[in-house]
Amino acid sequence: MIRLSNKDTGADIGEISEEELQILVAALEEEDSKDQNYWIDHATVDMIEIDHLNAGSLITVLRAAIGGSDGVEIQYVRTA
Repeated sequence: MIRLSNKDTGADIGEISEEELQILVAALEEEDSKDQNYWIDHATVDMIEIDHLNAGSLITVLRAAIGGSDGVEIQYVRTA
């Protein structure tokens, strides 16, 4: 599994699958090949939702992470 957290606060966001991580990585800009953090906002999540109809739980996790803010920087780590 993959654990997502808020990069600024360290707050836990939730877990996603390897397949959901691949959707996230494909949709977002990486600064380099080792990048494990991304800025997401409502428009980004809308785009992922349109492009990946099977990403329902990922969309739910990302929308909860953003909440009422303009966006949030998330990071991920693979767990056992």
